[in-house]
Amino acid sequence: MLNFLVRGYFFLFDPLCLFFLAVIFIVSIPSLIYSLGYLKHEYSPARIFYGQLISVVFIISMVLVVSVRNAFYFLVAWELMSLTSYFLVIFDLDHEKSLNAGVIYLVMTHIATAFLASAILILYSYSGSFDFEAMRAAALMLPSNIKNIVFLLFLIGFGTKAGIVPLHIWLPYAHPQAPSHISSIMSGVMIKTAIYGIIRFVMFLLGVNDLWWGGLILTLAIVSCLVGVIYALMEHDLKKLLAYHSVENIGIILLGVGAAMVLFALKLNTWAILALCAGLYHLVNHAIFKGLLFLCSGSVYKETKTRNIEELGGLIKKMPYTALFFLIGALGISAIPPLNGFVSEWLTLQAFFFGVLNSPLIGVKIMLGLSAAILMLTSGLAAACFVKAFGITFLALPRSRHAEEAREAPFTMKCGMFILAALTILFGLAAAVIIKLLTKVSENVLRITDNTANFTLNNFTLNPAKGVNIYLSTPLAAFLLAGAAIATVILVFVFCGRRKVKMYNTWDCGYYKIGPRNEYTATAFSKPFRVAFSFFLLPYRKSEKIRESFYHVKSFSYETDTVKIFKEYIYDSVLFLVYKSARFLKRMQPGSIHLYLSYIFLTVLLLVIFMHEF
Repeated sequence: MLNFLVRGYFFLFDPLCLFFLAVIFIVSIPSLIYSLGYLKHEYSPARIFYGQLISVVFIISMVLVVSVRNAFYFLVAWELMSLTSYFLVIFDLDHEKSLNAGVIYLVMTHIATAFLASAILILYSYSGSFDFEAMRAAALMLPSNIKNIVFLLFLIGFGTKAGIVPLHIWLPYAHPQAPSHISSIMSGVMIKTAIYGIIRFVMFLLGVNDLWWGGLILTLAIVSCLVGVIYALMEHDLKKLLAYHSVENIGIILLGVGAAMVLFALKLNTWAILALCAGLYHLVNHAIFKGLLFLCSGSVYKETKTRNIEELGGLIKKMPYTALFFLIGALGISAIPPLNGFVSEWLTLQAFFFGVLNSPLIGVKIMLGLSAAILMLTSGLAAACFVKAFGITFLALPRSRHAEEAREAPFTMKCGMFILAALTILFGLAAAVIIKLLTKVSENVLRITDNTANFTLNNFTLNPAKGVNIYLSTPLAAFLLAGAAIATVILVFVFCGRRKVKMYNTWDCGYYKIGPRNEYTATAFSKPFRVAFSFFLLPYRKSEKIRESFYHVKSFSYETDTVKIFKEYIYDSVLFLVYKSARFLKRMQPGSIHLYLSYIFLTVLLLVIFMHEF
């Protein structure tokens, strides 16, 4: 009777599975090391033990998600991952925001599970088995309309967990409220299991037969990139800022995945492999530098007790190691060469360019060209955002007592950050070797054995294709940048080193005293972007003057904010309808036993009539 469950239950260790297992451990191990110092002195020993136990179960659940070869056990592991991450989101039970974020996350993740279960049950009805290979064989015989429905169910289910727009609503609530090492794992790894699901169940299992599948994913990716980075620019909460950048980077990853689906449907196998390699490379890169940035933000929060960057400043002197690690992560996520984020975004652009050159369809050329333009715009906006995040947080003067009294993070926290910072550099310098490995993963996913692409040259230089004079050598770029820096230092020393140093006050525009209140703020920094994207952000202002007399103002308050249109016009409207329906249905349950008996009588009567007719 249970044969449908146990048949094909063994683990699946193919290249795709091994890649995602590597991503899980690359981020989880440094995060657990970091947690030893992060949790100490903040919680009781019993609470710490509980948190670490749930964290280990959470990591094991993610390992099961990417390694089982049976769809039923996949759902079990998926649900275990969702529940353990929920308990970690609400780890700070004393904070009402944690509980509210946990409720939002739990509702959204179970909606996602419902869609995934529906898609898997449809496939089971045609295959008679939950084994991936059996489902893949049955998918070849699926009617086109059924296959499209299954694709959409998978896209909604996995898209909700990944945080693609407009299903991202839970992400900026849940990630900031979880402990920082858990935020690192959730953003760096957990949302990537949704990308695994899209690749495993859509590209590998269903097969890419329709061009519009990839087009839809590309469209959602473009929207996610723009929405994520624009909202991040407006945020002053350090962890919320990073959470919105997760939405943006999931969009960048899906740009590669969507382009691979489009190019594969057009039989452009070489460029499909290049696009999927780029997407997978950015996936692991984002896991590394986003994990690093969440750990750095946790160090700042632990020492200052605030995540509002307007209340920070001057931390580069108080927390030099954290500042250095944050800077490395910021450069990586901003796609600055020769770090890892630059390489994966460069590869994604190459996939778009070659797709435009080789595609026979004008619509595809336009779509890929637009995707390339959006990717470049997103990279520029992300760089601006992290200039704000690093500059306002670590430079200038402290703007609060907490920032003035900050100290460097404990040793274990610095160890966790150091490992991920080193990997951010290493995955940039060793790009050619890593792409060579990712090529094997992409070929296995797309089942392509006649790949003629040549992605590496002498294991040091990337070359997207044979016969094309486009090369990228990150070690050479690092060498040139280091040489330029050394030459600059030497020139400064030669021409200026022997001169007498004179100390002057900073030009203060005529003010008699410059203090923290005169510093450039994050709100001021983001104002040009708030104005430029006002059609989307819908900014508003509130001001209030308290006067002693008509001519004298005692105090003046000014507030500016933006409208979260997805929450305001979509989710709040849905919640209003749900509550309104609940209030209406509540009238049907006034507590009268006689009314309940009449409900039963009418139900039985209708069933009798129905059975008599049919």
